[in-house]
Amino acid sequence: METEAETRTGPDPTPEFEFDVFAKECGSRTAMEHITGRWGVLVLGGLYDGPMRFNALRRRVDGVSEKMLAQTLQALERDGFVLREVHSTIPPRVEYTLTDLGSATAAKLLDLIAHLEGHMARVLVAREEYDRTHG
Repeated sequence: METEAETRTGPDPTPEFEFDVFAKECGSRTAMEHITGRWGVLVLGGLYDGPMRFNALRRRVDGVSEKMLAQTLQALERDGFVLREVHSTIPPRVEYTLTDLGSATAAKLLDLIAHLEGHMARVLVAREEYDRTHG
């Protein structure tokens, strides 16, 4: 049953969580950095369609170095977003895939990517305006 306050304003939009990414010492901040870092978003988005081998993912995420891709995958694996699977073949074959958590996170990131791509014309106009008035 709703309280009188909920009837007027709806349910509390910010549920209480054990973690607070805005708190300096919170462990969730590190996970947020791994997800939203320069390559994390692109790696998660790149893996959304299914498992990929390292070099295929490197081609998909244009511009990432081998070292940065390896570090990003390791961080995302440690946080539980990516699963690294080694297949017992000769030579060994390694595939990366999203976990359930990684897939849910990637879906939200792909929404953000679509939003950004859909509004790039506005971003470019804003940049031109800024450069004209501050340049």
